[in-house]
Amino acid sequence: MPEGPGQHYEQLSPKAYEHPADRAATSALHSIPLMDKVIKRLTDVAHERRLHQVLVGNAVRISEQQVPWLWESYTRCGRSLDLDPLPDLYATQTPMASAMTIGAHRPMVIIFSGLAADFERDEVESVLAHELGHALSEHYYYTTTFVLLSEFLRTSVPGPLTGLPIRAIYLALLEWSRAAELSSDRASALVMGDPLVTCRMLMRMAGGALEGMSLDAFIAQATEYEEEEDLFARWSRAWVEIALTHPFAVRRVRELIAWVGTGDFDRIRDGSYVRRGHEPPPTKEFEAAVRHYRERFASMLERTTGGVSKLVNQLEDWLRGAGASASDDATEA
Repeated sequence: MPEGPGQHYEQLSPKAYEHPADRAATSALHSIPLMDKVIKRLTDVAHERRLHQVLVGNAVRISEQQVPWLWESYTRCGRSLDLDPLPDLYATQTPMASAMTIGAHRPMVIIFSGLAADFERDEVESVLAHELGHALSEHYYYTTTFVLLSEFLRTSVPGPLTGLPIRAIYLALLEWSRAAELSSDRASALVMGDPLVTCRMLMRMAGGALEGMSLDAFIAQATEYEEEEDLFARWSRAWVEIALTHPFAVRRVRELIAWVGTGDFDRIRDGSYVRRGHEPPPTKEFEAAVRHYRERFASMLERTTGGVSKLVNQLEDWLRGAGASASDDATEA
């Protein structure tokens, strides 16, 4: 079995490594009436073009000529996941250590320069592998919508989203986003060939690039966190996490280690994995998980819009009203 970063997983299907919560939440999103039509309208070419201009206007496109070591790491990750073509890669200046994959029709990966400068090279590569896991799973479709809605909620500027039940869609996508991160952590571990590299990256994400950090201590912390018996403490952290786009780092580490413990990581590394176009039919366990997320989404819709039927009416009204503006956007684009 090949060792280290860069093992080539020919025709790897994202279904081979996707977290059950990710698959179930995605399926549940599809089941919300008119949701796919609304997202398709939101991610039309004109809206995405505007978002692309905003995001890359103050960023540097990475290539063989521009930060070549970063480009080499990026292309190595792409080859490992058998992903072709690769999304464009950009670096942007920010004090935060993060990255994102966005663009429904023209996906791109944006890495924050603070992360690339301060983290170890293999940690940076694990982040790039994580983002390309998003690309392989086509998470960018929903992520683009989520970013558009987030910007609207932040600025509250009237525009093409006026009349849309934004809060309801935003909360559903927020729930989905946390599940999607767990899948991409697995993709990162597969590319790196060592899940501990990905765990170390998550530790740095949580605490910064400080000298003297112990991964063993952080893994022990993750175990203690998951085994917390105080019901009030567990309830409190659940209410904090529900407002986040990413699960807590300790939970992500614990989830990744648990997945490795099932043996799936080693099986995929040995070449026993689902290929694209050969995905198996849904299992009873998967269908049960989808029902769970449908119930969660239905509860969100009840709180924010008064229920699914009212949401459908609002979405229908918005789609009718957005029709004319969509035609104008198409002409502009």
